[in-house]
Amino acid sequence: MLKTNPREYEFSDIDTYFTREMRGVTEDNDYFSLFDFSAKWDPIPTMLCQNHTQLVKGFMGQTTAFADDRIKTTVLRLGENKINGESRYIHGTKGKGMFTFYGGHDPEDYQHFVGESPTVLDLHPNSPGYRLILNNVLFPAARKKKQKT
Repeated sequence: MLKTNPREYEFSDIDTYFTREMRGVTEDNDYFSLFDFSAKWDPIPTMLCQNHTQLVKGFMGQTTAFADDRIKTTVLRLGENKINGESRYIHGTKGKGMFTFYGGHDPEDYQHFVGESPTVLDLHPNSPGYRLILNNVLFPAARKKKQKT
């Protein structure tokens, strides 16, 4: 359900921010796992999930994570926190285009607020979170090849 009240911080009930707090997720235990895909059969999801680790530290944002029961079956879940029933990283198609959403705001600042000074990216050269963002910048170069049948 879309939220149109400008006094509410959330955009939609797909975000799990408030329920996460009730379930005891804190900065210390907020992690999610990336799914493993076959480069031969799923080149785009493979490229989007390419990282040096399967376990990625979570972080908050205006949409922190996506409630699994609100995600359409046509949307591919790339990263999840299974215990909380939420996805942190999703990908899908709409019309002739594609979309990828990564929940949160700044992978190296757990709770980055509007007006705070920007994160110095040079201090985090091996950030798994920034790597996922970079994958999204680079993946348009990938094209799914037609499979021979």
